[in-house]
Order: sequence, then structure tokens, then C-alpha cells
Amino acid sequence: MRASLFLISLALSSAACSDGAEYAEDVGVDDSAAAATGAAPSGDAAAAEAVSLEEESERFVFAYAWPGEASAIPALGEELQQRADDLRAELASQADDDWNAAEGQEWTPRQHSASVEWKVVADTPRFLSLSSEMATYSGGAHGMYGVSSLVWDREAGEGMDGVALFNSPVALEQGLGQRLCDTLNTARERRRGMEIEDGSTDTFDTCPGLDEASVLVGSSNGRTFDRITVYFGPYVAGPYAEGAYELDFDVTASVIDAVKPEYAGAFSVRG
Repeated sequence: MRASLFLISLALSSAACSDGAEYAEDVGVDDSAAAATGAAPSGDAAAAEAVSLEEESERFVFAYAWPGEASAIPALGEELQQRADDLRAELASQADDDWNAAEGQEWTPRQHSASVEWKVVADTPRFLSLSSEMATYSGGAHGMYGVSSLVWDREAGEGMDGVALFNSPVALEQGLGQRLCDTLNTARERRRGMEIEDGSTDTFDTCPGLDEASVLVGSSNGRTFDRITVYFGPYVAGPYAEGAYELDFDVTASVIDAVKPEYAGAFSVRG
């Protein structure tokens, strides 16, 4: 069942973004740290086991997984286990609410589902950058899906969203400059088959702020972050039927200017 859930998640993502394969290649997402960073996994990471949690009942299907590189960091493994436990509890509670509401009625609720799979984006000496693919369904017209970021700081022993490496979402927007909106509109026009009208105030024609995005940080050299992906989920940059947008950027000097001083050394301009 885990495989089918993750296939659903991947299918939703692929349907949402025609550039999904390019995203995986550009940001460095893969099933192995070697592919993500250009370096072999450390001994601890190679020895640690990936975790796959699965459960199915009449009321719900649950799956949650993370790679060995995350298991090799005990505190990170504990955090992901807690996230999995919390998601499973929420899923079961919502499913129970539906079944209880249907008691004595002439209809049966649809089976709920939730799946999350974490993958390595980059593994540098100080940081382990992860992305998660999430898919949920709670009985409505369609499910929801998305991508999120988790960057684990080995020195601090804690994790954060990718955007937390920067002074603020606005600072990163300014660092990316016009590239952000131009790249988004190019992707929109390709998907819609029509140009975005200059000055349009339509919600799905304007450029969303990065406070509505997930920011993934990747590495092509295994030492520093030199590329980023901005992910706008469904309903953020376009209607649900249009899907999510994954926009890839090389790190430039202006992007590094937006990084918090304590993390500036973790970034480099991609040559």
C-alpha cells in the first residue's frame, strides 16, 4: 500500500508540473545522497536504515518514510518520528469524525489517506537538506498535495524551513529580483498556452510572495548550497487544475546577500 500511496503523490505532482523531472535534476532531489551531492554518503549515513511506516484500515491509509541519512542523525530521526505520529493521529481522528457522523445514515464515508516521503536534496558537512512530498485525501472532490523543506543544522542540532536560512522571505524575493516573476510567468504561459497580460490584477496572474512558497536549498558540489527551488503549491500561483509550480534558480551574489550572516558561509555562487 505504501507504494501505491507514493505513486499517487508522485502522479499528482507530475500532473501539476510538467517540469517535475527537471526539478529533481536541478535541485538535486534523488533517492541517494551521492546523487544529490556528488559525494558518497558518510559511514554513519550508509549504515543507518531508511524508515518506512505503513498502516491501513477500513477508515484510513497512512504512509510515512524518510531516508537513512536522516536516521543517521538521532535527533532528526526522533523529530520525523514525532511528525509521523502526529500526522497519523490527526488522520485517524478526522476519519473517526466522518465515520461517527455517518452512523445510522445511508452512506459510508470514503477512506481517508495521508502519505509523506522525505528525500535528500543536499548533504553538506554542516547541513542535511530534505524535501517532503505529501499527499492527503479526506473524502472531498480531490486530494491535496505539496512539497515542504527541512534543513537540519548539525552544529546547532536543530532543523528549520529552507527559507529560515534567509533574513526573510521578502529579502530572498529581492535577492532573486525580477527572475522570480519572469520565470513563473514563463512557466504559466507554457502551461496555459497564452501570454500573461501586463499589469493584470487577476490573482493567478500576479507574483505570489515567498511567504506562500516552500524554499528548497540544493548543492551541486556537496560542500555549499548553490541552487534553490521555489515551490508554489496548488491555488497559490494558479488554479488547482493548473497544478503546482517548481522554479529553479542558481545562487547569485544577490541571493547570498539575503542569507542570514550566520549561514552565509554555507552558500556559494554557482559557477
